[in-house]
Amino acid sequence: MKFNNVRLLVKDYRKCFNFYTQLLGLEAAWDVGDCYASFKVANGIEGFALFTSDLMAPLVGNDDKAQPVGFREKSMLSFEVENVDECFLDLLEKGLAFINMPTNMPDWGMRVVHLYDPEENLIELFTPLATK
Repeated sequence: MKFNNVRLLVKDYRKCFNFYTQLLGLEAAWDVGDCYASFKVANGIEGFALFTSDLMAPLVGNDDKAQPVGFREKSMLSFEVENVDECFLDLLEKGLAFINMPTNMPDWGMRVVHLYDPEENLIELFTPLATK
């Protein structure tokens, strides 16, 4: 078995695609119509994708069900950035809203900040803390 990617199933494909490319600055490897995108996430390697949920639902027998809303997060996308404070300020200037302020998490060994994408998927941006 070989890992390929983490894929978010989204309702508004284009809005999410624009969020990840134009606001977060990820490089798209693929952008197929309004249904599928793959992004380069580590050293030019693909590992994160978007897919239109309405196209996946019939394949798994869920075409009559709505996407969940009002639930506690069950997953999170985590992106390492060079400087979490600078990234936070850059994204604030682009109009993004954050859940919290950049915070040192010594037990985790990183400085973190969190936000949601347009479909309320939790995103963590982090920079490793300097080791002594």
